Amino acid sequence: MTATEKVNILLVDDQPGKLLTYEAILSELGENLIVANSGREALELLLKHDVTVVLMDVSMPELDGFELAEIIHAHPRFQKVAIIFVSAVHLSDMDRLKGYQSGAVDYVPVPVVPELLRAKVRVFTELYRHKRALERLTAELEARVAQRTEELEQSIRGQQRLTNQLLQNDRRKDEFLALLGHELRNPLAPVRNAVTILRMKDAHVDPQVTACVDIIERQTTQLTRLVDDLLDVSRVTQGKISLRSARQDMEEIVQAAIEMSRPLIDTRRHIIHVRADGRPALVLGDATRLTQVISNLLNNAAKYQNEGGRIEVFINASGDEVVTRVRDYGIGVPPEMLEEIFDLFSQADRTSDRANGGLGIGLSLVRSLVELHGGRVSASSDGVGQGAEFVVLLPALHEAKDQPATASADAPPFASPHVVVDGQRVLIVDDNRDAAESLATLLRLRGHEVAVTYDGLDGLRIAGEWQPSIVFLDIGLPTLDGYDVCRQLRASHGDGMQIVAMTGYGMERDKELAREAGFDAHTVKPVDIVMIHQIIADAATR
Repeated sequence: MTATEKVNILLVDDQPGKLLTYEAILSELGENLIVANSGREALELLLKHDVTVVLMDVSMPELDGFELAEIIHAHPRFQKVAIIFVSAVHLSDMDRLKGYQSGAVDYVPVPVVPELLRAKVRVFTELYRHKRALERLTAELEARVAQRTEELEQSIRGQQRLTNQLLQNDRRKDEFLALLGHELRNPLAPVRNAVTILRMKDAHVDPQVTACVDIIERQTTQLTRLVDDLLDVSRVTQGKISLRSARQDMEEIVQAAIEMSRPLIDTRRHIIHVRADGRPALVLGDATRLTQVISNLLNNAAKYQNEGGRIEVFINASGDEVVTRVRDYGIGVPPEMLEEIFDLFSQADRTSDRANGGLGIGLSLVRSLVELHGGRVSASSDGVGQGAEFVVLLPALHEAKDQPATASADAPPFASPHVVVDGQRVLIVDDNRDAAESLATLLRLRGHEVAVTYDGLDGLRIAGEWQPSIVFLDIGLPTLDGYDVCRQLRASHGDGMQIVAMTGYGMERDKELAREAGFDAHTVKPVDIVMIHQIIADAATR
């Protein structure tokens, strides 16, 4: 009901003259006036109309005002109707008490004062309007709250769906990266093996063949690094990279990184200068990861300048930080790119031909690895064609007696990479025939006796009959995968046989599965031949 809508006022009296008087007095209010000549007629009209105020005489035949009021308020529909008694005789305190107990809200004495009657009725009509307005507002607020609640619930459900989708996409991304790494590493293994065979076969007698072998080796190494960087980015974002920290000298780290990047630097005929201020540049960190950081910056400097360029590396200890700067004089970085150059898949040179190559993941990995060490990295450039400088700041490690010894930046995973033991019995089980046969050729050239199979069940049969001292076992095999083959070999041969997983799957979970299955070692393709020889040497001395 709005403020302009009329309310119904019921006038009840057995004397028509009084009803006319009440109508005349209340007509100024502008409301709907309904008249009843008896209590029974009043009840009938109440059932037909929504009444706000009932003005009734107390003394009426058949059904007096007290009885009518009790009946009205006994009905759930009329409990909130305001009843005003008009009486000339029932005016004592007991009469009033009885009236209030029967449901009346007010008394008007006779003779009626028109202004007083209008005022009393107006109060109750306005109260009714305010009450209805409040109820309407409450209903609107409840509807809005309900609507907003539903919107919020829909938003929450949408966020949950989005979160679940993101989690699912993240899981699929990890699965895709693992599969991508496997699919890329599998063909890299036979290529690397073939290069090694060519070198062992004195291919250097023909300069052109030697040049081709060098090219294949460099490009295989580069592709292997791209695959490793891509998977490392995934590991960092998942928090799956743990650092093996020890005291490191950043000068030694830089030298190790230069050796790692040397093929690219030499191919592009760059000159590299390293300068240090002579003070100890010690940090606490993972040698492998810090070498990877500086190597990625060196590769970036080598790629983004013309051949015959210059790369400068500055190392200095400044207070509580060790600062390493890598400077090039190449294409530079546009100012608008400096803020996003460390973002994943970002490249300073965004030409359509992408002549400088790369996936745009190297600098993102640099930032992530530096931050894992509690440091920070920044880039600066005077603009396009003015070169660029990358600055790595790491917390300095000050000399102390209880500090751990420096770990070698390029320490191999085995004791000695140069030990070669001939005459071992080796079984290779790999469904990639090129990888299996090329590795077998390499090992035979070293004097080992080698058996090859491309099937898990056949591998079990040969191992049982031939009793090899070491088994290089692929994981993704037909008929029976490498995990099951390893478990069965362990069950039948115990620890007497060295079993090495040699696979394209290199995620941390893959390594855990390999350990659980009973593998002695887990290697990721393409496996360096030096590591292969060391594994065989370790097996021979067990």
